[in-house]
Amino acid sequence: MLDVPFQLSWKRLWGTALGTGLLTLMMLSGLSVEGGAGSEGKPSEEKLVPVTTPLGVRILTELADTTEKRARGLMFRESLAKGRGMLFTFPEPQHWTFWMKNTRIALDIIWLDRHKKIVHVERNVPGCSRTDDGCPQYQPNEEALYVLELAAGMADSLRLERGVKLQFQVPSPVTEPRSPPAP
Repeated sequence: MLDVPFQLSWKRLWGTALGTGLLTLMMLSGLSVEGGAGSEGKPSEEKLVPVTTPLGVRILTELADTTEKRARGLMFRESLAKGRGMLFTFPEPQHWTFWMKNTRIALDIIWLDRHKKIVHVERNVPGCSRTDDGCPQYQPNEEALYVLELAAGMADSLRLERGVKLQFQVPSPVTEPRSPPAP
């Protein structure tokens, strides 16, 4: 059985190409998801990114823009507040595969291309409490650069379907300060 940090790191990221999958595996194998007791199931206190639908509805989303945040996603949450969600951003478009391991709430999973146009929607995806890695996986037919997770039923009520374009501004990635070169 895999140790918990490794399982958590694989929560959201499964590359489709063999090379990408192997590279991802190598990068993630040493990752440990931080946060001890008290941090599980709590929303992030970081700045929220507003996503606006064509109907003018504004959804406040937590940004999952790092490997660790994407791996953790909405795991262990007991609920998702009305008008809230999580926006996953990726460094490049791919057929990003998601699963619901350790996710306690049902979700709508919405994949968007680089133009923020919906390319695929999985509706009412149930959480998965299996203790092994046998949770179902969900994947779009087209490449996506963004993935939006909302409470189950929201995609229908907001009329979010393939071809619909959403509006949001992703903050520029923060770059790590580089150490000066060694003399």
